[in-house]
Amino acid sequence: MIQVNAMGDACPIPVVKTKNAIRELSGPGIVETLVDNEIAVQNLTKMANQKGYGVKSEKLGADQYKVTMTVGEGAEMPQEGEEEVCLVEPGQQKKKIVAVISSPNMGDGDEGLGRTLMKGFIYALSQQDVLPETILFYNGGAALSCEGSPALEDLKSLEAQGVEILTCGTCLDFYGLKDKLQVGDVTNMYVIVEKMVGAHLIVKP
Repeated sequence: MIQVNAMGDACPIPVVKTKNAIRELSGPGIVETLVDNEIAVQNLTKMANQKGYGVKSEKLGADQYKVTMTVGEGAEMPQEGEEEVCLVEPGQQKKKIVAVISSPNMGDGDEGLGRTLMKGFIYALSQQDVLPETILFYNGGAALSCEGSPALEDLKSLEAQGVEILTCGTCLDFYGLKDKLQVGDVTNMYVIVEKMVGAHLIVKP
């Protein structure tokens, strides 16, 4: 295993350091990269997915994240001279995108279709180059972050990539879901309004 310290490094340095470490493996192995921002996590995750590496990320503390890549037998190795692409260019302000989900269904009409569409929406959200900063769940949407939700795997993937998942506590109480939350944290209406007011873009399916 090779450990890479990219704390304090701006894009594309964390990606470059990680690619160099993968070359040093000269075959299957594991590379762990420490970074201090969510954009770096997203850039590293995108690179790993493009190359076919196993990847997972975790938040170790305030402004500290660890991205672990598993390079398998026959995996594509980084090439010299490859262009490094940042999701956000150095010095550019990150756009605050907030997704708000108030129902387990997407759109009006057939309920079964609506649930299928919502699952697809959350999966598609997890595959975007620029992820939302926060996803807010309230009213009937609170069920999507709880036990039995078909979207749990994708929500956990989003959280691992640094997306903040917040569910209304009043809504969890109302629907009897207080003890069934599986991803993210409980929040209140003040924080929900604060996140929405502070957003550059609000996405609502």
